[in-house]
Amino acid sequence: MLALHGLYKAFGANQVLRGVDLTIDAGEVVVLMGANGAGKSTLVKVLSGYHVADDGVMTLAGNAYHPVDARDAIRQGIVTVHQAIDDGVIPDLSVADNLLLDRFASRDHGLWVSARTLRREARQVAEAMGMTLDLDARVAELSVADRQLIGIARALAHSPRLLILDEPTSSLSAAEAERLFNLLDRLREQGVAILYISHRMTDIRRLADRIVCLRDGRVSGMFDQKPLDLPGAVQAMLGQTLEATAIQPVAPGPAVLELHDIVLAPGSKPVSFAVGDGEVVALTGLLGSGMEALVAMLFGQRPLSQGSLRLDGRDYAPNTVSEALARGVFLAAKDRSVNGVVADFDIADNMTLPFLKAFSTGGLLRRSRQRQAATQMIERLGIVCQSPQDAIGTLSGGNQQKVMIGRWLQAPCRLLILDEPFQGVDIGARHDIGRQIRATAKGRATLVCVSEIDEAIEIADRIIVLHEGCIAGEQYNQDIDLGVLAAQAAGHG
Repeated sequence: MLALHGLYKAFGANQVLRGVDLTIDAGEVVVLMGANGAGKSTLVKVLSGYHVADDGVMTLAGNAYHPVDARDAIRQGIVTVHQAIDDGVIPDLSVADNLLLDRFASRDHGLWVSARTLRREARQVAEAMGMTLDLDARVAELSVADRQLIGIARALAHSPRLLILDEPTSSLSAAEAERLFNLLDRLREQGVAILYISHRMTDIRRLADRIVCLRDGRVSGMFDQKPLDLPGAVQAMLGQTLEATAIQPVAPGPAVLELHDIVLAPGSKPVSFAVGDGEVVALTGLLGSGMEALVAMLFGQRPLSQGSLRLDGRDYAPNTVSEALARGVFLAAKDRSVNGVVADFDIADNMTLPFLKAFSTGGLLRRSRQRQAATQMIERLGIVCQSPQDAIGTLSGGNQQKVMIGRWLQAPCRLLILDEPFQGVDIGARHDIGRQIRATAKGRATLVCVSEIDEAIEIADRIIVLHEGCIAGEQYNQDIDLGVLAAQAAGHG
C-alpha cells in the first residue's frame, strides 16, 4: 500500500530524516518505534502532507504519492490521528459537528446543511466506533479520553487506505483501548494499512505484525519474526540496552500526606492511606477508578466531601490551587498541551514559570540565572534541544513532557503529584524521568498516577490499585504478581 525509499528531510542545518526506507502492506499493522527526536513526527507530517520531503520516492498503491497539503493526503487515502489530541477536534463545536467537520470543508454539501441529515450521518460514524456520547455535547466539556475517541472516529469517517495513529491510547482506559483494537482488527481484515506509533508494550503485543525502529532519522531495525523481539526493538530504537534495574523499595520516613476516610466516588467505600518522606507511591487503575478525583482534591480543584487530609501532621483542605502551592503541593498535570505547555514561551520560560520570583531581583527577571537553572535541568533529564532559548514547539512530545516534569523539580516541595508523567514519551525517556524522580524523592512525598501497571512498577516503592473509588489492592514493589494487579484494577481481585 505504501512504499518509501531514500526519504530525506531537513530543517535548516538539522537533518531530521536521513534516507528512510519503509513499506506497509494492505491489511498490515506496522508499529513504528523511536526515541523522542528520532524523526517519527517529521515522517508522519511528510506522509500527511504537512511537510514536503527534500528527496526520496513515495508510492501509494503503486502510484507516485506527492501530497501538496493535508487535504490532498486525505483525498488520496492517508489519514492521520496526531498525538496532540486537540489537533483532531474543535473544542467549541458539538460532537456531531466534529465528526463531520471534514465533510463541511468539502463542496459536496453545497451551501446548506440539513440538521437531520447531519445527525443521521454523525450517528452512523459514532456507532461504527462504538461511541455513546451525546451528539449535541460541546467537545470542550468532554474528557480527554472522549476527545481522543472523537478524533479517531473523525479519521475513520474518511475510509482511509492508510491510517496513521500516533500514541492513540495515551488517554484511553483499558476498555476503550480494547474497543479501538477490535476496530483496528476489522480495518486490517478490510485491507486497510495501519502505521501505529506507540511505546506501550501492551499495545505492541496486541497489534503489531511488524516493528520498525527509527534512530537519528534512519531505520535502525525491523522485526517481523513471531514472537516479536521486543527487547531487540528497544535496543535498536535506543542504540543501547536498558538495564532492567529492579526497584529497591525505600523505608519511608515520617508520614507527609495522610488520607482518612476520603470518598472518591458516590457510594464508594472510604479510602485511607499515607505517603511517607522519601517514598514514591504509584496509584493505578482504569478510567473512573478515582485517581482524577483524588488529584483534584489534593491540588485544591475539588472540595472534600467527606473525610480529612493531613499534610505534615496539620489539617489540609485547600480550596484553591494557590492554597495548595502555598503548602508545598505541586502537580505535574496530564494532557500537557492543555494543562502545561505555554506555546508562545521558550523552554526556559516554560520550565521556570511558577518560580519566576526566585530568578528575579527588584521585580526584574534575571535571564542569566533563569537560563542557568533551565540548562541544569535539561542536562539532568536528558532533554534534546539546542539551547534553553529554543521555542517549546520545536521539541518532540516526549521532550516537552520532560520540560513539564522539570518545571516542578525546580523547587523543593512537600508533596509532588505526577499525573500520567509518561504520557507520550519513549521507553528511554521514561527511564530518565523515573530515575530523576527517585533520585530527588528524599525530602518530600511523591504520588504518581499511571494507568499502565508496567509504568507503576518502573517508578514506585509501593503500588495502590484503585477501582471505582475504592482501594482494590496494595503491594510493595518486590516480587510483583502482575496478574493480581491487573485483576484488581479490573475489579476482579
